[in-house]
Amino acid sequence: MEFLRGLATSLTLCLGLVLGAAAAAAHGDVSPQPVNTEGLDALGEDWRESNPYRDNHKALEIGESGYAQNCARCHGLQVISGGLSPDLRYLEKGDEGDEWFIERVRNGATINGITRMPAFEGTLSQEAMWAIRTYVESKYEE
Repeated sequence: MEFLRGLATSLTLCLGLVLGAAAAAAHGDVSPQPVNTEGLDALGEDWRESNPYRDNHKALEIGESGYAQNCARCHGLQVISGGLSPDLRYLEKGDEGDEWFIERVRNGATINGITRMPAFEGTLSQEAMWAIRTYVESKYEE
């Protein structure tokens, strides 16, 4: 009987390791998800240099959802990083940080040939990106 308990424990441990490894491999394989921006003013074709939705409650709401769908898996829930990716609460505030934010979100980041952040241009609209920026800024550390 002791042998069977030991075998069951070993099998459970092995299954956990296999499933954990599969989940870890799948983590980086997630595709960006489009964000519904209904209710926000359309921004047109030209990219804005600063966030036109700052202090916009609807943008904050949409941005929270968009962040949860596309950003939280790496940058953490509530914009609190667990160390895998930069903690977005410490980005520059206001117009000063907008240029870096929109450039990085649009084009992503590749370091030493490895994609560290996917490019979201073509998946997320300008409206969605600025709504996410609005949400991120609402979580900044004082």
